[in-house]
Amino acid sequence: QVQLVESGGGLVQAGGSLRLSCAASGRTFSSFAMGWFRQAPGKEREFVMAIKWNGGRTNYADSVKGRFTISRDNVKNTVYLQMNSLKPEDTAVYYCAADTAARFVPSGLQYEYDYWGQGTQVTVSS
Repeated sequence: QVQLVESGGGLVQAGGSLRLSCAASGRTFSSFAMGWFRQAPGKEREFVMAIKWNGGRTNYADSVKGRFTISRDNVKNTVYLQMNSLKPEDTAVYYCAADTAARFVPSGLQYEYDYWGQGTQVTVSS
């Protein structure tokens, strides 16, 4: 089992920044790809960014390109999502997830993730 706990969400003005953290416990964090997804009110949950187990490769949605950065610290068992130049449309509940399969490119597909956190709310005001 893997337990994931997100933190760092909150209310920020448009153009501002937030850094989300996801702390993992349980099985060996350093062997998993990690992803961030988000779900806005009334919308389907969507992929944001993902990072390979060793941090050597990332994947991202076009909507966050150039604004968000994903990173991980395998000593602290934590993955981060740095969000800059936030827009009101970034408002959502953000979830981190762990993919225990070995893939060449970290997945953007929700069904390929095995463990999920409870989510953290990010609200961007205009």
